[in-house]
Parts: sequence; structure tokens; C-alpha cells
Amino acid sequence: MDWSDLRIFLAIAREGTLGAAARRIGQSQPTMGRRLRALEEAVGHTLFQRTGDGLVLTDEGAAVLRHAERMEEESLALERELAGQGGRLEGSLRLSSSDWFGLHMLTPVIHEFTARHPGVTVELLTESRLLSLSRREADLVFRIRPFDEPEVVQRKLTRIDYALYGIVGSRMPTVGDGTGCALVTMDAAFGGMPDVAWLQRMLPNARIAFRSNNRDVQAAMAAFGVGLAVLPRPIGDALDRLRIIDLGEPLPGRDVWIGYHQDLRRLARLRALVDLTVERFSRPPSCPVP
Repeated sequence: MDWSDLRIFLAIAREGTLGAAARRIGQSQPTMGRRLRALEEAVGHTLFQRTGDGLVLTDEGAAVLRHAERMEEESLALERELAGQGGRLEGSLRLSSSDWFGLHMLTPVIHEFTARHPGVTVELLTESRLLSLSRREADLVFRIRPFDEPEVVQRKLTRIDYALYGIVGSRMPTVGDGTGCALVTMDAAFGGMPDVAWLQRMLPNARIAFRSNNRDVQAAMAAFGVGLAVLPRPIGDALDRLRIIDLGEPLPGRDVWIGYHQDLRRLARLRALVDLTVERFSRPPSCPVP
């Protein structure tokens, strides 16, 4: 039994199709199918049932999954422990954050860090999926809610204020319920965000003119005059074409948490980046992050 085949088996079990699993681990779909067949021959059992909706684990496949996950946990623990002993400020660091936070808040910090430590390569992934610290999908994660995993070292980094913005010279509709008002807001997948609920409550009769899960795209559309948009203040305040629209009730802010796996707490390059990030975000308002 080849461990690399078990990694492929795990990806297929988690994604449900050969195509999705291939994209997840960077292999071709024919290679995935070939390695799966090799694993099934090695164990002497069919591990997946082929259905119209994808691949479903058989009873034998479920048994293999339990053992493969434990093997993966041990392999990743060894990898994290060895990585955590690295004392030199060289190597790579993978960060994960939302798109707007990475662009507006993290790039100045990363710029300063790489200037200080040119031997470290920083990779920033901006996506909505929560990457796993235990599986080394990321070394350092920034997100808007605390981490649930007990093995994650975390702290609250900062709080982000939000505001409602409209194009300079725009007028609010005379009816306070939003009648005649156009909005730029999050897409349906993010309909549970606090700012979406706030907009629906404050302007229930407003028309949705544009949706996007990207805050910078929302800001651009608001600046074009498409509609009012709720934006993080680091984005909205920086655009001359936008002004804050006061509806008499402040928007809910969001906390930003930073976390990394406890096995990496001795990794010198990670500690250096965490320390710099905390120092930059701890500066008083008179010295904001650029």
C-alpha cells in the first residue's frame, strides 16, 4: 500500500468526485483514477460506489478512511513539528485572509516584513474557504471569528468599522424605508453577514442593483453611482468619490482574529511575522496602517 495513494483516496473521499479531488491536490483526473484502482487492488476491495452524484464510500472504504485519516494526522504532526524547529528566517510562509483584508490591510505589513527578511517567501491566499491549519493548508490565518480548534494559538488582532457609502452628491430617498434607493450588497452566499441584515432592516424597500462577494468590486460599483454600499471603512474612506450616508444607527463592526497551529510556535519566521503584524495593528489611530 502506497501512502501517496492514500492521500489521493482521502481527497476523493472529501470531494466526492475524481475531478474535484484532482483540482484539490493538483493531479490530473486520469492519474487520480489510476491510483485509486491501484489502491483498491492493493487492499483487495472496492472502496467507492460509483453513483450519478459522484463517488460514495463502501463499508470497506469507510474502514480505510478511518485509518487513513489517523495516518494523515501523524504525518502532518511530524511535518509541523519539524517545521516548528526551524530557527532561521528563511523559507516560506502561507497566509490566508479575505480578499479585501489581504489587499488593504496585510500588503503593507508583508511589504515591510519581506524588506526586513528577504530570505522568506510569503504566499497570500485570499478566498472564502476556511483553510485548515492542522493540514498545513496555511501557516497563518486571518478571519472574522474565533478559531474552534483547541490546537490553534489565536488572538484578536483588531476591530474593523463599517459604514454605508454613496457617491458624492447623491441624495437619500425621501422615504426612510429605502423606497427609490438602489443598493450594492453581498451575493446570496453571504446573505447572513451582519451588514446585509442591517441593510434589510434599515432600508427594507430598497432595490438590489448589484451583488458581489468582493468588497473592492462593491466599492467600485458604488463609486460609479450604481447604489449605496456597506463597506469596511479602510476601503470606503480612501475613495474620494464616496461619502458616508448616516441613517442614525451605526453598523455592526467585525473583529479580526489571527491564528496558527501550536506546533509552529517555535518557527522563527512565523513568530517574526506575527510580532510585526500585531505591532502594526496596535499603532494608535494617529498612525494608521497605510
